[in-house]
Amino acid sequence: MRKPKTFFYPVANEPRVSIILRSYNEAWALRDTLPALRAQNYRNWELIVIDSGSTDGSVDLIRKAAPRHFVQIQPHEYVPARVLNRGMHLASSNTCIFLNADATPQSANWLRPLVEALGDPRVAAVFGRQIPRPDCQAVFAHDYDRCFGDRSEAASWDHFFSMVSSGIRKDIWARRGFLEAMQYSEDDEYTRWCRAEGHRIVYCPDSVVMHSHNYTPYQSYKRSFGEAWALAAMWDGSPEAFTARGRVVLGWLNDARRDLHYCLRNGRLREWPHAVRIRWEQRQARRDGFQAGWGMHRQAEAIS
Repeated sequence: MRKPKTFFYPVANEPRVSIILRSYNEAWALRDTLPALRAQNYRNWELIVIDSGSTDGSVDLIRKAAPRHFVQIQPHEYVPARVLNRGMHLASSNTCIFLNADATPQSANWLRPLVEALGDPRVAAVFGRQIPRPDCQAVFAHDYDRCFGDRSEAASWDHFFSMVSSGIRKDIWARRGFLEAMQYSEDDEYTRWCRAEGHRIVYCPDSVVMHSHNYTPYQSYKRSFGEAWALAAMWDGSPEAFTARGRVVLGWLNDARRDLHYCLRNGRLREWPHAVRIRWEQRQARRDGFQAGWGMHRQAEAIS
């Protein structure tokens, strides 16, 4: 019987890299993502896959890829930070690259910029550019444009990082991994800690993946609630920035204005009412999540 082709290609003059892929019922994307990995011009890497109980054919696709490690867990066992830490423990390289199964590299040069940036000992973490899929709704496509577009606003934000297509150094992670008590924003919390320790976080716009989600209003609320709840644990300013009703309303109106301009520029005006609703759910969720998180985290601090 012929042995399946492995996803590890030793090259003498390139340091080994560990790619950690998280997967759950994303066979539709893996059919493109796995071949895109095999096509990379940086070839000295191993593949580690952690799948959370897929039932859509993903497991067969992953097995055919012959990863160095293939870990299968049940959906209820999925805790983002725990899964990230498990992948890091399995990695044989100091250079560890994370990729979501539904984030498809857009060229053979996706991996190299991330690896080269992590070659600088001052750099603790890197992340690449994400472009939305063709079916991405306008409100979410606008977010990707704000975060990763040519006129990215993220560079002026207090902090921004995305684990979807990213990399970290294992020697720094070994000092303090991802906090497993975090249900959301574990990547944001970890990279904030890295910065506080004097390390750099680098954006690699030449490393590009296609990745996006269309969330329902309920899903948008739940996601924003969780992110705000997590942020409350790290926030050292006044909670009024998130909890004052006037700030919520003004923030929502500003969101609606910017979405209107985006929809007009891109010929998507029909989608603006949907964007307005999504933004209202997000703004309410940030207020509610921050209030809940602020109370819980401060109570825990008082007890300890």
